[in-house]
Amino acid sequence: MFDDVAANYDLTNDVLSLGQARLWRKEVARAVDARPAQKILDLAAGTATSSQPFARAGAYVVPCDFSIGMLRVGKERHPWMPFTAGDGTKLPFKDETFDAVTISFGLRNIQDTDAALSELYRVTKRGGRVVICEFSQPTWAPFRTVYTEYLMRALPPVARAVSSNPDAYVYLAESIRAWPDQAGLASLLRKAGWSKVAFRNLTGGVVALHRGVRD
Repeated sequence: MFDDVAANYDLTNDVLSLGQARLWRKEVARAVDARPAQKILDLAAGTATSSQPFARAGAYVVPCDFSIGMLRVGKERHPWMPFTAGDGTKLPFKDETFDAVTISFGLRNIQDTDAALSELYRVTKRGGRVVICEFSQPTWAPFRTVYTEYLMRALPPVARAVSSNPDAYVYLAESIRAWPDQAGLASLLRKAGWSKVAFRNLTGGVVALHRGVRD
């Protein structure tokens, strides 16, 4: 599915998010706080747009994704980056490899969320951190109703206008509706072993930024 939308994926996301996607990426970069010589895993990196801030900070960033099509497009755009194909439930990395791990808008697309969070924990060094940016539940009830209507009614026709595979975005809308809320994801992080778990809302809770530390 994601192979089919790879070429226009970043543009489509900007349109469907009404320009908010760029703001969210900036907040992720600030939370990860990449430093020179650190090793960063960017899981579900797609074409590695999300990886660029970490690379600019001087970190060694590994963009990893399950979609070969996404990786192929990313490699064409950023041939110097170490793109790696990988399953989020069985990552191709040794224990305690990375100083920080992050995933943006990809965790809900991994079939086994618990396994993915455990794998991220496994490949993170002790004292390392996780940052997850994912769609969540708006905190203001009237806005939550409007948002749900947008997802299920407005998003599909907009996707048909700008995406080569609009059915993929219908699936995305449905997956967002079924995803745990902020507290629910925080609970899953703690269950996987992460400590100092916290989250903050972006865009009124449309997106939540979760953080945790490996002891």
